[in-house]
Amino acid sequence: MSDDDDRRKLLLQMYDQMFNDIDTHIKVIWQSLTVLLGAFAILALTEKKVISLDVAAALILLIAGWLVANLSDAGYWYNRNLAIIANIEKEFLRQGDLRDIHYYFGSHRPGNKMITHLRIQYAFGVGLAAIVILWHFVERIVPGIDREAAFDPLRSLPYVVAVAVVLYAQHLHSTAKKKYLEFVTNSPGRRVDTAGVQYGVGHGFSGSTEDSNLKRPPKR
Repeated sequence: MSDDDDRRKLLLQMYDQMFNDIDTHIKVIWQSLTVLLGAFAILALTEKKVISLDVAAALILLIAGWLVANLSDAGYWYNRNLAIIANIEKEFLRQGDLRDIHYYFGSHRPGNKMITHLRIQYAFGVGLAAIVILWHFVERIVPGIDREAAFDPLRSLPYVVAVAVVLYAQHLHSTAKKKYLEFVTNSPGRRVDTAGVQYGVGHGFSGSTEDSNLKRPPKR
């Protein structure tokens, strides 16, 4: 077997593995179900007076933060592996295949943007957290506003957790964006002439300056 045949075989094996990794990180619908079931379980413990409302709210916020963190990681892995797949496709596909097969391999997705499937679950996690915060505020904070009461550290626990979750989520998002930009900068793949191909929302582009820079074929 020649070196070219070995290389072709290796690239095709990498191609299959990248898709397997994407499939693993996309199948995270169970995580949303876990969050929902976990929230109901915690509320049941609150109803039975096993844990306080303050602790329950903090735990639900922590679970919602776990979902958001996993979705952020899954979004990065998806975009990174898709970029590797596109680079491998550039080794085998021709410029005419942009129209004959698909145009996605001509340019990488910009800015590590999360695909819709993951954004829907992300919105679920954020929405659940917002409802829990509002619920706790109405039940535990509002009743004590008009009267002088001793400071209760436990009552502030959900808000401490919420701030920590937000800061951690922002850190993950920023880090993932930097890692993805580092990857597509260092490994842009073969140059593909994408003249005449219009990249839009179907491939994560929104028309920004950053998007326009990524649409240009990488210089060699």
